[in-house]
Amino acid sequence: MTDIAAPTVVGKDRPDAKAAQLAKRYRAERRFRAYGIGAIILTAIFLALVLADILVKGIPAFSEHNLDLQITADQAELDPEKTGDPSVLLAGDYNGLIRDALRAEFPAVESRADRRLLNGLLSSGAADDFRRMVAADPSLVGQTVDVPVLLSDDADQYLKGYQTDRAVESGEGNLTVSVDGTTYKARSSGDDFAEAYAEVRAFLGKRLDALDSEVERLESSMAGLSADAATTLKGQIDALKTTAETLRTKLLDTTGSMELDTNLPSILVTVNGGTIKAATLDGAGIEGEAIIPPSTVGGASASEWSLVTLETPEADRRVGDKEVTWLEQLRAKGELQKAFATRFFTSGDSREPELAGLRGALFGSLLTLAVTLVLCLPIGVAAAIYLEEFAPKNRVTELIEININNLAAVPSIVFGLLGLAMFLNFFGLPRSAPLVGGLVLALLVLPTIIIASRAALRAVPPSIKEAALGVGASHQQAIFHHVLPLAMPGIMTGTIIGMAHALGETAPLLMIGMVAFIVDIPGGITDAATVLPVQIYLWSDLPEVAFQAKTAATIIVLLLVLFVMNFAAILLRRRFERRW
Repeated sequence: MTDIAAPTVVGKDRPDAKAAQLAKRYRAERRFRAYGIGAIILTAIFLALVLADILVKGIPAFSEHNLDLQITADQAELDPEKTGDPSVLLAGDYNGLIRDALRAEFPAVESRADRRLLNGLLSSGAADDFRRMVAADPSLVGQTVDVPVLLSDDADQYLKGYQTDRAVESGEGNLTVSVDGTTYKARSSGDDFAEAYAEVRAFLGKRLDALDSEVERLESSMAGLSADAATTLKGQIDALKTTAETLRTKLLDTTGSMELDTNLPSILVTVNGGTIKAATLDGAGIEGEAIIPPSTVGGASASEWSLVTLETPEADRRVGDKEVTWLEQLRAKGELQKAFATRFFTSGDSREPELAGLRGALFGSLLTLAVTLVLCLPIGVAAAIYLEEFAPKNRVTELIEININNLAAVPSIVFGLLGLAMFLNFFGLPRSAPLVGGLVLALLVLPTIIIASRAALRAVPPSIKEAALGVGASHQQAIFHHVLPLAMPGIMTGTIIGMAHALGETAPLLMIGMVAFIVDIPGGITDAATVLPVQIYLWSDLPEVAFQAKTAATIIVLLLVLFVMNFAAILLRRRFERRW
């Protein structure tokens, strides 16, 4: 009798090993999900930061400040012959009437230089609205009219809080004001000026530290420079050292008064309806000249005067102390109004930020996209239908398909070079025109539409076409009567996405000259025009601070248009999508 061997336990620990392996897989899956969620959150944070930055910078461009002036539409200045002809009214001296009304607000402004500064508060196009108002209603001639006058971009930026911070503190002690010729002296019984004196000294200390750091940086960079470059750099270093020594001397002198120049914060005293700008400052008071002379000279109680500090030095801002004082007086009178900047959407480009608008670029984009759509949609859909349903499957069609896929990945600037060589140089089409821009963007978008259309045609179940053929329809009838209508939602979605891609392109349009400064609104596809992305590029390169806000605001408009186009693509797909 053969002994039966006892069964051996194989894989005794296998259940535990399987459980450990399963737990390991679950942990790996949880880690993978956590990585994916983290990536999404990180992307959302970056996107939110970018959008928030654009919104913060761009929203101020949607508002503007106007000065409400009571202006008499003088017959002698606007229509001396009393013709009532709108063409005569349009040629009147509206700027002179506006300036006279503004000077009436500040009768103490007498010097020619101060009048020039006062007139600089107004935009160079301040008379445009007044001119259109009178031309539209000639009966206003001879009457006193309430006119909203547009301010300059510098004044507008100050009122929006971008030029300097303005700190206003009510006086703590009684103020004594005296005058000697044109020099005013103001002394306080409190510690008001001692605090201001300490703040100016602190500013001096920070500026001196910054100068010393800059000198050290420049001295460390002199090694390896040529003799000429080293000489030039040494001159800059010596100038900085001289400035630093002057500041150091001011800081070491703690006994006398401090002279305030344009490189230090401005100290102003408002008392008795006037404003005095400090030229010297000590712990007890100031001496300086009056920007607006006080109505009376003498004493003022603590509640009747204020100490104003403009923290940004006058040399570092585009609005001087006099202009700030005039603007604040107008604001106190309630004559400054903040309104929605409709001209941003109704005007063309301009060298003046407060007059610049995106209407020309918006119209140029619409005309360019219209040309692109008219060319791309029929050609792209026809090519997709032929390649997918009618073309023989051979090496020629395979080569065509490969080239179409490759063209979809070609950098956009290559299409711009092609448009420059063919449409401008060879065919002689007008430069910077929506016609040429549309042709170039059509070449760029066409491969995308063909690929999307072929994918939409392949997504239709073959049974649809087979059923149509089975009941006697021809191949052409089956495609155009049954397959194409069902594929149309996908085709339209791909087309809209392609148009959104074209709307955001800049490089190919720069190559065909659409970077030109265009003031007029284009009326047709052959007129000179620009587009929204190019307008953003142009404004971003300008030095004025107001154009930075215009740039961000145009980006907001462009993003809104893109969002609308993509939302339309989603709605079309959901509206016409069929499920089998």
